Amino acid sequence: MTIRILIVDDQTLLRAGFRMILAEEEDLEIVGEAEDGERAIEAVARLGPDVVLMDIRMPGLDGLAATRRLVGDQIGDAADARPRVIILTTFDLDEYVYEALRAGASGFLLKDTPPDQLIAAIRVVAGGDAMIAPSVTRRLIAEFAARPSRPAPPTAALADLTPRELEVLRLVARGKSNAEIAAELVVSGTTVKSHVARILMKLGVRDRVQAVVLAYESGLAEPGT
Repeated sequence: MTIRILIVDDQTLLRAGFRMILAEEEDLEIVGEAEDGERAIEAVARLGPDVVLMDIRMPGLDGLAATRRLVGDQIGDAADARPRVIILTTFDLDEYVYEALRAGASGFLLKDTPPDQLIAAIRVVAGGDAMIAPSVTRRLIAEFAARPSRPAPPTAALADLTPRELEVLRLVARGKSNAEIAAELVVSGTTVKSHVARILMKLGVRDRVQAVVLAYESGLAEPGT
């Protein structure tokens, strides 16, 4: 299956650099480019990419605002029709990480990410999962750790999870992979994958990133636990 990609960045040289890197991969196709958020939204409606590589700081509509609109109701009638967004930026400031994830991004990588990791992230995100740079994950957890400690009421969606699913979600929130969760719970990787799929469905979220954010915001998971 060919993954269709839209590159959004206000710097022509960076767009050209990403295009050159991705053009070498047989399963990746660059369907277009855009230099700001407004043109990105127009291009998505016109070209229907699977994945959007999105810069944050751009003139006019920035990458965060564009991401909110791209994964919202404005583009396409069904969730499956909406593109996956990977935020690419030179800035890994806390507020950008958190806001990008809240906006609905499925990935967050720094622009100095090695080409092989960028390519892998595109494939992972296109497959319905999420990819966040390790340094970004640490900052996300630090964001919650810095907040005043106060109990948060569990969401109605969490109430629908079984005890085992809650356990799996806590491990996902700690950044563990399916293989690591399987080893800790002494179950098969296929079983963990099924648990994660049911968790995402019950919570009404698109991927692991959104599930992790919900787990921390609801108080199910806490930094350091």
